[in-house]
Amino acid sequence: MWLKPEEILLKNAFKLWVTEKDNEYFVLQRRRGYGEGGGGLTGLLVGTLDTVLDSTSKVAPFRILHHTPDSQVYWSIACGATKEEIVEHWEWLQQNIMRTLSVFDSSDDITSFVQGKIRGLIAEEGKVSLVLEDDPEKFREALLRFEKWFELPQKEKLVTYYSCSYWKGRVPCQGWLYLSTNFLCFYSYLLGAEVKLVISWDEIWRLEKTSNVILTESIHVQAHGEDHYFSMLLHLNETFLIMEQLADYSIKRLFDKESFQREPALSDPLQITKRGLETNARSEQFRAFFRLPKEENLLEVHESFLWVPFSHYNTLGKICLSENYLCFASQDGSQCHVIIPMREVQCIKAHTPALLSRALTVCVRGKRALRFSEVRDYERLANTIRSRCGITASPLHSASTEVTHFYYCVFLSLQGPCVTNPFFSIILKEKMKEQSWNIHFSEYGRGTSMFFTKKTRDLIVRGVPEALRGELWMLFSGAVNDMATHPGYYTELVEQSLGTSTLATDEIERDLHRSLPEHPAFQSDTGISALRRVLTAYAYRNPKIGYCQAMNILTSVLLLYAKEEEAFWLLVAVCERMLPDYFNRRIIGALVDQAVFEELIREQLPQLVEHMTDLSFFSSVSLSWFLTLFISVLPIESAVNVVDCFFYDGIKAILQLGLAVLDYNMEALISCHDDAEAVTILNKFFDSVTNKDSPLPPTVQQASVGNNDKASHVSVDISELIREAYEKYGTIRSEEVESSRKRNKLYVIQTLEDTTKQNVIRVVSQEVKFSASHLDELYYLFKRQHFLSCYWTMNSPVLLHHDPSLAYLEQYQLGFQQFSMLFSLLEPWTLCTGKSNLSLWVFRLIDENQDGLVNFREFCYALDTLYSGSFTNKLKFLFKLHLPPGNIRQLKCLLKGCGGKGEVLQKTCHYSYVPLVISLSHMFKYVIGRKRLKCGKCLENRILNSMKILTYQQQHCHDITALT
Repeated sequence: MWLKPEEILLKNAFKLWVTEKDNEYFVLQRRRGYGEGGGGLTGLLVGTLDTVLDSTSKVAPFRILHHTPDSQVYWSIACGATKEEIVEHWEWLQQNIMRTLSVFDSSDDITSFVQGKIRGLIAEEGKVSLVLEDDPEKFREALLRFEKWFELPQKEKLVTYYSCSYWKGRVPCQGWLYLSTNFLCFYSYLLGAEVKLVISWDEIWRLEKTSNVILTESIHVQAHGEDHYFSMLLHLNETFLIMEQLADYSIKRLFDKESFQREPALSDPLQITKRGLETNARSEQFRAFFRLPKEENLLEVHESFLWVPFSHYNTLGKICLSENYLCFASQDGSQCHVIIPMREVQCIKAHTPALLSRALTVCVRGKRALRFSEVRDYERLANTIRSRCGITASPLHSASTEVTHFYYCVFLSLQGPCVTNPFFSIILKEKMKEQSWNIHFSEYGRGTSMFFTKKTRDLIVRGVPEALRGELWMLFSGAVNDMATHPGYYTELVEQSLGTSTLATDEIERDLHRSLPEHPAFQSDTGISALRRVLTAYAYRNPKIGYCQAMNILTSVLLLYAKEEEAFWLLVAVCERMLPDYFNRRIIGALVDQAVFEELIREQLPQLVEHMTDLSFFSSVSLSWFLTLFISVLPIESAVNVVDCFFYDGIKAILQLGLAVLDYNMEALISCHDDAEAVTILNKFFDSVTNKDSPLPPTVQQASVGNNDKASHVSVDISELIREAYEKYGTIRSEEVESSRKRNKLYVIQTLEDTTKQNVIRVVSQEVKFSASHLDELYYLFKRQHFLSCYWTMNSPVLLHHDPSLAYLEQYQLGFQQFSMLFSLLEPWTLCTGKSNLSLWVFRLIDENQDGLVNFREFCYALDTLYSGSFTNKLKFLFKLHLPPGNIRQLKCLLKGCGGKGEVLQKTCHYSYVPLVISLSHMFKYVIGRKRLKCGKCLENRILNSMKILTYQQQHCHDITALT
């Protein structure tokens, strides 16, 4: 490998190198402790020194130096891991450099020429893979060590590396941590003790930052039931961020292949770099905080002050700029934040320093202006915003007031105009709420560029007016931006999905009349048709999710307060942004949040944990809370208040309310004797929850509860319950929730994978003779090849034919290249010249549906036939490999000549069957190819002759463990 020329003063250096070749301008040297006579104490000391000091000599014990006769200074220009590699570099110098150097008169000119040539070679080598690295030279050296130490496939992409300590037991090992696209690797070498660790990202169960008495700060990795700790990292947060991103990508690549198809940069592992991972992590945080579409990426961040008119002072924060949005968040994120779509910006004014200190003013629709000051490079930022601003006006949101207005009229007509009407005070409160929000709008703005402050959250907790609920849901969820940037999209989806018949549409039709059947809005064809169109359009938009139970309940509530198109975009925001991975067959997102909820219970409710050590009960009982946002357990008039908080604070609001519910029923839950009693307590509690300020009539369910059991239960007002949840658990930060989500996602997915593996093995074990332990190892190998094929092949058949609706037995599949690689791992023979053809024949034979893919079940059946099948079945299998189907006559002739009592079968008992497979393979190819299959005696002779040629070299070829 060519190295960036570095100066070395040999006169004062340690005597660690031995000169092997030299001439007037170059020296080829070997590191002491390597090569001939390289063992002993010298080798141990030198190897330890090289590893601790991060020297390339540990894996590159040869080097070439440049020097001139009249200089004491030497320049390192190349290194090599093997003598052949360094000799190749030496010969290139002899042929291309030596003749040219003789024309120079000055030593400085000679050195400058050599250095220029070497830098040119390095630049050519690094144009593709190293162009994005901060320090390409250091990265090249690290890449050399990585490839030498771990011997991974050449396609494996090293992302970054760090110096750290790895704790193996109670003894720390100082070494180097290497993070690649597929693997976490560690290497340490200390006085002859070599520690090498390779963990695939898809095998990790836990990844978290921890601290204890011994390790103040460390990264904990759990894989295969073993715990690994890495400490003494200079950039621990940066390291953890990269590890978290790589683990998350591996999970997405394995279980969420469609998302990678939408991100081309991530689908190609050669494009994944440290800088790209850090940028993507920042963009994810940016989108989550401001509820922006997935297409938005954080482009620029500028520290500045924003003039807050309602507080009359400048607040310090950061301007975040993406392709279509200009956002600002105060320093702690809680004081205020504002989202300005570029489409709403009318003009930008950059003030001269004489007037305001590096300030710019952004004017938006509605005669509003936001002034930012102390912005570094404010003129360039102003020009950037101008270039990104659109000129078309966005459609204004109109509040969906038809439903509420209808119910107002019904209530007043039924109760009469008398001021003593019990609903009169409720409607008066509703008008007062509207007035409070109107005052808030006048101070903080209204619409997409409104200020979000603590006062906004206080108004949400007190309850949103019916007339404003749809508008505020659209605003808080970010759905208003989705709808504004996709005009006519919903109409097109409805037209395209009209009349389609799929599994999703069948399930939708089945559940339409189960969606809030007690509500008047869904007792007519108008409401049912709107619900059908929204659900069908979304299933057509996102076939990966299609339709899942609980979506109908949520969409029904959305339609009560939003127009049909708005309800569609609200559903998009919930399913794809606010509750990711909730609505699919595995409900991974909901299970992840259940794990987060368990962590919060342990932290916030220790008294309950002491009584109920098994918290899985709360996970099972609270699953419906998370899937339906409490809509399925609370009356509609109370549940909508929960939805208000959810759209403003996200999943954090649901977690807080869940804790408040358990806290409210703490004494009753502690005193209960079994899970059934606890479920009864919680159900009765939810039945007693009311909304005294709701102008809507009580539902049928709530009315029945009130008539029978309400006298024995004290009613709880939903507003009071929500307020208590925010007062007690409002300190839970959204960042902590997201971090806990990422941490628990790995564990949840690995748990599901382990369950799936056990189910697959249980089914396959009934059809093959392999033991459970052998099947477990085969499953591991098969999954590994599936995983690597997803990473290393851009358009692999596995990705192109991925269908999440298939049975778990068919989820993991291999194309021919991956099958051939795995098949070669299980081949205990090495002398067969046609083994590549054999793997192709086997692949075609077991690929029954001819789709170019083989699943685990088919793979195990083929192996079982080769290793454990009867002699007759083996011959049948081999016959099918070499002859077209349907040639029954030759098959009968073959089986007649090789009957179970024949001489051949008796003699093969003394041999492994695998060499026999190769013998038969060669024999069939030879005999059948020349049509000389005449009799059993001829076949017997050819088998015996083939066996004499082969030697049995692997004594335990039937042991799958040894083969792996």
